[in-house]
Formats: sequence, structure tokens, C-alpha cells
Amino acid sequence: MKTLKIDIKDKLAVITLDRGRANPVNLEMLTELISTVKDMEANNEIGGLIITGKEGFFSAGIDLIEVYGYNEQQIKDFWTSFLLMQATLVAFKKPYVAAITGHSPAGGCIIAMGADYRIMAEGPFIIGLNEIPVGIIVPDSVFQLYSFWLGQRKAYQYLLEGKLLNVNEALTNGLVDAVATPAEVLNLAEQKVRSYMKMNAATWSQSKLNLRKELLSHVQADSSTLLDTMLQQWWSPETRFILQKVIDKLTNPVKK
Repeated sequence: MKTLKIDIKDKLAVITLDRGRANPVNLEMLTELISTVKDMEANNEIGGLIITGKEGFFSAGIDLIEVYGYNEQQIKDFWTSFLLMQATLVAFKKPYVAAITGHSPAGGCIIAMGADYRIMAEGPFIIGLNEIPVGIIVPDSVFQLYSFWLGQRKAYQYLLEGKLLNVNEALTNGLVDAVATPAEVLNLAEQKVRSYMKMNAATWSQSKLNLRKELLSHVQADSSTLLDTMLQQWWSPETRFILQKVIDKLTNPVKK
């Protein structure tokens, strides 16, 4: 694995996102994450999952600098894999807890939202979905996932604003379930997931899937038409202009 670190102990798997300082999501990370999670779901020796990041960053979201340069086939593969990654995490039948170690906007937020429980490090961090301001169409499946935790009204408003929440706002709005010191995030995530793992696995898993039945119908729906629309928008001059401005800010920060 080039973008993930994997540790398995006493039937608990921990995936650590491991791609540079900020863990930006590219096609390689998506491919590895989908494959790893599917393998863990099929492995009877694994009873639960934690996904975590690095100090200061869970994941900064999509690696716009790399993804902006993808050709037509690569960007189609990227968005196809991105939606599959979301569906894979939402449908994961075993306990999954996200240990959010820092900033988690956009794609990072979506990885975390697939979890049954989210613990976020206290500090000057942000989490949320800001796709619209950078020119990316929000799929219905993403809205449904956001709504599952926030409720439709807030999800609708926050998506249209591209609102990013600080840690306290995320806790108050139900986007995260608990806040802890950075040193304690992973320990508390392990305690939580192991509390789920103590229950009867078949009963717990089927109940989870039942509770997510409607959500699963959205994230697993055919997305081919939506993808065509997203790709048209991605290559439009207006979107390319917005993305280039964002990339310029990332690569050429304002000097004080």
C-alpha cells in the first residue's frame, strides 16, 4: 500500500491514511481504500474498523493539484471510484469508527461520514463539504449522506453555502459524536468500536444495514447519468477557472 498503513490487532483493523502531510485524496488512495475495506469486510478474522489520519489532518479532501491534471479517462475513473468509495464505507456491515485527527473537509468529511461514530480532535480544525464553491456538483448520494447525520434542512443550507464547521459546530450539529484531545482520539475510537464488537455480530450488522436501508438505496444507485453531468461541468471553462484559482492559492500562498 502506498497511501494507507494497516494494523490489525485482536480482530480490530486500523487504517491510517498516509499520503503526504495532509492526506489529499487521489485515484490511487481511492483504489487502495476500496480494495482494503472490501477485503476487511470479507475477512472473518476482522470484527471492526477504525480509519484515522495524521496529527493535524484526517484528510484535506480531494487532491485538486493532481486531479486537475487528469485526462478524460482518469477523471472519469476518479469520480467513479469516489462514489464507489462512499458506497463501500456506508455499506460496510461491521463496526466502523472514524478517529478524526484534524482537518477533514470535502472528501475527508465523506470518508468520516461513512462511520457509525466519529471522534474528532479538539483544536482549530474544520470539517464539512465545500464542493459547490470550488465548482464541483454535489451528487444526490452525498446530500443524502450529509442529511443522514445533519438533517435535510441543515445539509441543504450548508451544502449551498459550502460551509465548513469548526470542531464545536460539528459536535453541536451532529456531524461528529465526540471531541477529545489529539492524544486521546485513537484510544477513544478503539474503546467505542470494541464496545460494538462485543455485541452479537450478526444481530449488530443486520440491524445496521436495516437502519441504513434508505441511505444505501441512494449511495448504491446507478450514477452513470450523474457522472456524465459532473464530467461536463468539470471540463467547463468556468469550473476550470475556479479550480485554477484554488490551486494557485494552494501553491502560491499570500506572503505576509
